[in-house]
Amino acid sequence: MLVKTSYRDVPTKANGKEGTIRIYIIEPNVPEYPEAKFPGCVVFSEIYQVTGPVERFGSNIASEGYVVALPSSFHEFEGPEAIPYDTEGTDRGNKYKIEKTVEAYDEDATLAVDLLVSLPNCTGRIASTGMCLGGHLALRAAFDPRVLGTFCYFATDVHSATLGKGKSDDTLIKIKKGDLTGKGEVTMVFGKQDTHVDRDGRSLIRDTLDEAGVTFTFLEVQAQHAFIRDESSKGRWDAALTRSLFGMMMELFTRTVARDLGPRKAGGNKIEHVC
Repeated sequence: MLVKTSYRDVPTKANGKEGTIRIYIIEPNVPEYPEAKFPGCVVFSEIYQVTGPVERFGSNIASEGYVVALPSSFHEFEGPEAIPYDTEGTDRGNKYKIEKTVEAYDEDATLAVDLLVSLPNCTGRIASTGMCLGGHLALRAAFDPRVLGTFCYFATDVHSATLGKGKSDDTLIKIKKGDLTGKGEVTMVFGKQDTHVDRDGRSLIRDTLDEAGVTFTFLEVQAQHAFIRDESSKGRWDAALTRSLFGMMMELFTRTVARDLGPRKAGGNKIEHVC
């Protein structure tokens, strides 16, 4: 399916500061079907904003029949242009990541979902995904009941206090309180050799989701950090693994977002212990 790209500049007001966030839109291009409607997906980027790899990732999702929104996360600090994958760019992105407040991150997510829902070619059924920082933001977006399926790649900082001016992030606290329970389905993927999210951090995230009764899948694969980035990955890109996981993500999105199965029935059928 062919796609086309545009953008919207949307007003922001988090923390009492007015501004504008640029949200890129990648959508199916089917002029012969002018009334076609598609589910939506928010793609949250790394600390480098919407780079080539992130745009290609979003384009692949759009080509599967989704209207994709890509927010420029650091609009409070600079323009929407991609931040370079170099030492200076990494330092800049990490600085912005800490200085930006959780309230501002959450407003960005809400605005992106609002934008998708408002589009005439969107069904209003929304998915979320992202990598690194974006994996964390995709998980937070899942608190929105309009987000029905979430696929997080190596979501950093979920288990730490580095998001939001050094203050303790409340993602795990919200999950423990039940803010994800009974909502959409979540898949989280981590590399076992990822030094950004260590074994204890991964175990804490998994156990918190499990104890809260969240519907989720948790995968630990043989990979390092940023293994799905097809540019400047520092030798860590695994194309074969990336393709496999993309297929898993689209299965989740097809089942939870593209199809309307109605509300989930609590409990389900009794599972028999048979071979």
